[in-house]
Amino acid sequence: MSSGSGPLRLGPKGAQAKAICVFVHGRGQSPEEMQSHVLSRLSAPAVAFILPRAPLGVWWEARAVDPLTPVARAHLSDALDHLAAAVVAARAELPGLPLLLAGFSQGACLSIEYLCAGLPPPDALAAFTGCRVGVPADGRSEAVPAGVPVYLSGSDSDPWIPVSAFADTAQSLGRGGASLRADLFPGRSHEVSDAEIAMLGTIIADLEAGRGARMGAAR
Repeated sequence: MSSGSGPLRLGPKGAQAKAICVFVHGRGQSPEEMQSHVLSRLSAPAVAFILPRAPLGVWWEARAVDPLTPVARAHLSDALDHLAAAVVAARAELPGLPLLLAGFSQGACLSIEYLCAGLPPPDALAAFTGCRVGVPADGRSEAVPAGVPVYLSGSDSDPWIPVSAFADTAQSLGRGGASLRADLFPGRSHEVSDAEIAMLGTIIADLEAGRGARMGAAR
């Protein structure tokens, strides 16, 4: 594992891999921190992890819950292009494998916007403490692929993503026909909890087995 300007790649390559996970870091974080704080707590030896890196450490400057200004829209568009390129590269590198798009905090918000933008969809999405970017009056894209499995988590005391934004996001994804599971954790700080790690492991195990992400009770 090494830091740098490009994405971080972990896990097996070629025929040894059974699934792909593109995991997007949060504001002011790095792929290496996601590996240390989240992925190192998983047992997923057959998953190829690709962790894109925000060029300046943030995907955009504004808060996710602020109305979208022209500058914020431009930054978000650039971030979506960056993430889309990472997904395309992962698919090309490991063709035919199921792909999970996941992220934490600002990375979860970006992953949700990717799903809503009508881009080539992942096989499942796991958004840990994320929400829609902007407000409903911004005329946001609602092109959620019907039936895509989505796991959305949040906290009633998170300093970045309030419950109102969590609920708005659940409604937006539900209107689009996503197969949604949404878990709100009382009192949880701004982190990925053990229960969320367990759910991530459940989703990955389902994709590896070719079952699709069923998002049953976290083990």
